Amino acid sequence: MMLKATNIIKNFGALQVLKGVHMEIRQGEVVAVIGKSGSGKSTLLRCLNNLEKVDGGSIRINGQMLVENGVYAPAKDLRNICLNMGYVFQNFNLFPHMSVLKNLTEAQCCVLKREKEQAENYARELLKKVGLAEKEKAYPCQLSGGQQQRVAIARALAMDPEILCFDEPTSALDPLLTQEVLTVIRALSQEKRTMLVVTHEMNFAREVADRVVFMEEGVIVAEGTPQEVFENERVKAFSGGN
Repeated sequence: MMLKATNIIKNFGALQVLKGVHMEIRQGEVVAVIGKSGSGKSTLLRCLNNLEKVDGGSIRINGQMLVENGVYAPAKDLRNICLNMGYVFQNFNLFPHMSVLKNLTEAQCCVLKREKEQAENYARELLKKVGLAEKEKAYPCQLSGGQQQRVAIARALAMDPEILCFDEPTSALDPLLTQEVLTVIRALSQEKRTMLVVTHEMNFAREVADRVVFMEEGVIVAEGTPQEVFENERVKAFSGGN
């Protein structure tokens, strides 16, 4: 099991956002998480990536315990555990003062201690993969939203994560640019990469995911194959029957 989360609880003050969530992800599996805004999808993703601290529960990533019964691994171990997870943000979060190439090489050199030439060669491979080989010298402000998000995907891939996580990767994009990004994610799924995708794109969840998780008010209320989940009456009501 690549990831196992058990009884995850997360509070923001008096508001309990996650109410005992269980989730498992197997190697090579694409899992889509759907649900209304405020259902806890993005908070769960952030907790799994250690961007938010849980108030209870356990998370094991690639065989290593990130947190157990609310107690986190020692600080010296946390970074290595978290390197198993790649994260693509909703709003890209590229470094605006760095070129596209520099965005892809900075963490490779600083965190993974790769030589500059090796990091740049790998970055160029990844830019080619996402269809942006000609943009290595550009800056984020010179790119469309779809191009920025594809750079963000390449940047996450550059760290060789075991699990690639996406937090609403197309929510800031218009329909045409959305298709650019979804095409890249579809191609990654064909490579059997392990991916966890929080998304509002129902067709994408139906066509690409191996498993769909439907969240409502901080709990998982439906889980299974896309066919199974989209036949659920509560999911039909949420998705308009689509």
